Amino acid sequence: MKRTPTYVVFLFTSLLFSCNPKSDQLPIEGTWELVSATTIQGDTSFSTFDAGRSMIKILNKSHFAFLNHALKAKKDSTAAASTAAPYSAGGGTYTLVDSTYTENLNYYSDPAWENHSFEFVVKIQNDTLIQKGVEKIEELGIDRIIVEKYKRVKAEPKP
Repeated sequence: MKRTPTYVVFLFTSLLFSCNPKSDQLPIEGTWELVSATTIQGDTSFSTFDAGRSMIKILNKSHFAFLNHALKAKKDSTAAASTAAPYSAGGGTYTLVDSTYTENLNYYSDPAWENHSFEFVVKIQNDTLIQKGVEKIEELGIDRIIVEKYKRVKAEPKP
């Protein structure tokens, strides 16, 4: 019986493990529902979470999208132009390096926010995603820290 040389076994094992995805990458892909939001401006911190709205964030390998809507839609169509619009959405590409998550906002219901990048530190605890970072757009006078918490949305079993 012929024996396989040790170096062949070592080479095969090395190749096998090098093909596996990085195991320390945060499991960020999926659908997340916003459960709390806080804004910090200067020395002031306040909740920006609105229980009358629902927001989800969807992340795949390279892109993110968020959808936000009022739970009770207003009948007034002019409300769409206000800051309390019944619906807003945005998305684009993102990168995740260790715990640094950077959103490149390519699409948004307010075009003044488009083509800006926002860097966050993210962590996942059980089924909760926490992101904290700076939203800064000089031309709009926006410079604030935001902290958002999301719960992972479990897939509904198919009937």
